[in-house]
Amino acid sequence: MLNNIMNINISKDDENFLKNFLKDFHKKIIETNDFSNYEYYLSEWVKFNLENNDKNPENILKMMENHDENKFWFTSLLGFFYQFGIGCYLNREKALDFYYILTTIDNNNKIKENDDDDFNQLNLIEKNDDTFDLLRNNNIVIGKYLLSLFYYKDIILFDYTYKQNKSVHLLKLSGNNDLELEYNSRICFENDDDLKTNYRKIFELLLNLADNENLDAQYNLAICYMDGIGTYKDETKAFDLFLKSDQIDECLNTQNEDEKYKFEKNLKSAILNNSIAQNDVGYFYQFSKGINKNEIKAFEWYLKSAIAGCADGQCNLGFCYGNGIGIDKNEIKAFEWYLKSAENHYAIGQLNLGNCYQYGKGTNKNETKAFEWYKKSAIAGCASGQCSLAYCYEHGIGTIKNVIKAFEWYKKSAIAGCARGQYSLGYCYNYSIGTNEDETKAFEWYKKSAIAGCADGQYNLGLCYECGIGTESNEIKAFEWYTKSAIAGCASGQYGLGYCYDYGIGTNEDETKAFEWYKKAAENGDAVAQNTLGSCYQYGKGTDKNDTKAYEWYLKSAENGDLTGQTNVGYCYQNGKGIDKNETKAFEWFLKSANAGCDTGKYNLGYCYEHGIGTDKNEFKAFESYLNSAESGNVKAQNCVGECYHNGIGVDIDVSEAIYWFEKAADNGFKEAKEKLNNILSYIYKP
Repeated sequence: MLNNIMNINISKDDENFLKNFLKDFHKKIIETNDFSNYEYYLSEWVKFNLENNDKNPENILKMMENHDENKFWFTSLLGFFYQFGIGCYLNREKALDFYYILTTIDNNNKIKENDDDDFNQLNLIEKNDDTFDLLRNNNIVIGKYLLSLFYYKDIILFDYTYKQNKSVHLLKLSGNNDLELEYNSRICFENDDDLKTNYRKIFELLLNLADNENLDAQYNLAICYMDGIGTYKDETKAFDLFLKSDQIDECLNTQNEDEKYKFEKNLKSAILNNSIAQNDVGYFYQFSKGINKNEIKAFEWYLKSAIAGCADGQCNLGFCYGNGIGIDKNEIKAFEWYLKSAENHYAIGQLNLGNCYQYGKGTNKNETKAFEWYKKSAIAGCASGQCSLAYCYEHGIGTIKNVIKAFEWYKKSAIAGCARGQYSLGYCYNYSIGTNEDETKAFEWYKKSAIAGCADGQYNLGLCYECGIGTESNEIKAFEWYTKSAIAGCASGQYGLGYCYDYGIGTNEDETKAFEWYKKAAENGDAVAQNTLGSCYQYGKGTDKNDTKAYEWYLKSAENGDLTGQTNVGYCYQNGKGIDKNETKAFEWFLKSANAGCDTGKYNLGYCYEHGIGTDKNEFKAFESYLNSAESGNVKAQNCVGECYHNGIGVDIDVSEAIYWFEKAADNGFKEAKEKLNNILSYIYKP
C-alpha cells in the first residue's frame, strides 16, 4: 500500500514539523472527551494547525506517505487524513487500511509475516527514551483511539451518554400541556451536578401523567422502573406498565393469543437485559406481533439489543437506519451497524454489508468487498447471501465471471427456500446459464418462486403460460400471474399486464387499462413500456393524443437503451413530432439504433442515406443499410432492396435479385412489392 508512492524530498524543517505535529495530535487526542464531536474538533484542529504553519495539507499527506518511517510513525495520521478527506478525497476504506498497518509490526519494529493479529495485542515500548520509540508509541495510541471510534463510536458514545444521563431512552411527549412540556425539557437536562434530582422530577412528572391515562407517559414510566431512573428498579412494575401503555386492539387480543404470549415472555427477559429478547421485542413492535405496531419503540429496543452486543439486534438496527424506520434515515450509520453485525458472524448482517459495498450505501462502492461478504454470508448458510453470491459470479461482480458457479449457488439458494434464488435458478434453466436449457425445470422453479411471492418469478411464470414455455399455453393463467406481479410492483409484470389488456390476452381488451399499466411500468423505469407509452400518446390509444408526451417518453426509452425507442426519437426529429424538426439529430438517432442492431433503425438509416436526410447522400451506404435490415426481416427494407436492384441504387442492376426481394416482401404482406413484382413479370413475359 505504501510502496507505490512517488518520491518527494523532505527537508529538515519538514521533518521536525511532522514529528511535532504527531506529538501535538497525540496530546490533542488525550485531551479529547467530547466523543460526539471528536471528528469535527480534531479535523478543525488539524486544518488550523496546517494553515497556521503555512503548510499545504496535500503536501503534508505526501510527506507522511513517503517518509522512511511511515509505517512506524504516521499510519494513524494518514488514516485520519483519508477518513476525513484532508488533503485528499475522503476514503474510509483506505483510512481503515492505514489504521490496521500497525498490526503488521512486532514490538522489535519488524514486519510480521501474518497481519491477522488483534490490534489490542499491540503493546507500547516500555523503554521509550529515544525519539523513534516515543513517536511510535504516539502513533499506537492515536491508532487505537481512532480505530476504536471508527468501529465503536456509537457504543462508546451511548455508554458515555447513558452514564451521564440515563434518560436517553425516554421518548418525548407531544407537549399538549404544561406537565408534558416540563417533562420534555427535563429529559434534555445536562447539568451533571443535579442529575439525581432531575431523574426524581422526571419520575414524578411521569407518575402524574401516567395516572391521567397518558399511554406514552406509561411507557416512559416503565423505562424508569426498568433502568432505575428516579426510582428503584422494579421489573414487575416495568412489565405491567409496558403492557398497559400499549392498549392492544381487540382483534389482536382475540386472534393472536400465541403471539401475545410470546411478546410478554420476551418482554420479561428484555427488562432483565437479555439482549436477544430485546431484539425480539423490537421485532414484535416493528411488525405488530402480539402488540400494536410502533416503529419508534422498535428502534429503541433494537438499539438496546445492539449496544449489548446482539448481532441480530445490530443488523436490525442497521436496517432501521437504512430505511428510516423509527429514526431518520442514515445510510452511514446503517453501514456501521451492519459492519458490527457482520463481524459478529451474523449471516444476514454479512449479506446487508455486502449490499452496502456493492451499491455504495453509507460507504465507498467496493465490489471486491461486496463479493467477499456475500461469500461469508453464503457459506454461513444464508439463502439470500447464496443468491447474491451467485449473482456476483453470473455478472463478474468483484470476481471473475463464472456461470457454472453462479448456477451452483443459485441452486443452493433455491433449495434453501430463497424466492429470488428460485427465480434465478429458473432463469438459468430457461436461458442455459451454467447448465443445459430445460424449459420444464425453468417453469417449475418460476412457479416455486411465484408462489413464494417473488414478483419477477410471477412475471416469468406468466410469460411461460402466455408463450407455452415448459407448460401448455394458458392465457387466463398468464393474465392472473401478470396481475400478481404488477400489483407487487414489478415493472415487467406491469408491462405484461398492460399488454394483456391491450390485445385481449386472458381478459377483455381495454385500451384505457392497458395505458394505465403501461404508464406504471414506464414510471418504474421499464424501457419497453416507456416506448409503448410514447406510442399510446402518439396515436391516442387509451388516452388523448399528445405528440409532446410521445416524444418525451420515446426519449426516456431511448436513453434507457430501447432500440425501438431510439428509432422513434429519430422519427420525431425527422418529422417535427413533439419537438422541433432536426434532420441531423434524426440521422444520429437512426444511426445509434442501427448500430445496436435494430432492423427498423437500419431501414430508416438507409432512407436517410438514399435521400440525404441529416447527412450526405450516399446510395452505396443506403443499399448496405437496407440489405442489413432486409436480412433481419424488415418488410419495408426488403421492398427497398428490390428497388435498389431494379434501379441500380448503390448496386448494379440485377433483375433476378430484384424479383427475389420483391417476392420476399410480397410474401410478408407488403402490397406495393407485389404490384412491382407483377409489373416486372408482366414486362418480362410480355407476348
